[in-house]
Amino acid sequence: MRFNDFMHRYGTPLTAGLFTVSAVSGVALFFHWAPRSFHAMHEWLSVVLLAPFALHLTKNWKPLLAYAKRKTLLVPLALSLVAAVPFALTAGKGRPANPATQTVTLMTQASVADLAPVLQATPDELLRHLQQQGYKAGSTSDSVAAIAAASHANASDVLYALLPARRGGKPAGN
Repeated sequence: MRFNDFMHRYGTPLTAGLFTVSAVSGVALFFHWAPRSFHAMHEWLSVVLLAPFALHLTKNWKPLLAYAKRKTLLVPLALSLVAAVPFALTAGKGRPANPATQTVTLMTQASVADLAPVLQATPDELLRHLQQQGYKAGSTSDSVAAIAAASHANASDVLYALLPARRGGKPAGN
């Protein structure tokens, strides 16, 4: 099948199908219905939607140019941009960060000694474990972030190395 045939036959139906999936998953995310089920679907298939959208635009290029010449394309495009700008400018403002991210950030600022009771180990056990893993940990009073900086590592990776399952222990509750 030639590219033009494929484009004319499938561009619009693929656009309609993926748009439907994107719309349904977007509504589900908006109303917080099973967000874990819909989040990745919405993101990935909305990106995949770009390909048939490009096919659809190519197929309908002449009518699109006619809209542009009559200037009837400008108003919808301008309205879409005006509707999008407030979301872009206020993204993240007034909304708390993800609690898991906040927790990891707080834990990376804590010292090894402060984390020990939470991680069900002694400070010296944690220090030895980090040293065995190749991290430059000199003292139990060092923070995870300081150890990461000295080791040229990511602080969340150092914290992850301290978790019971990573040390050969069982996670809490098991």
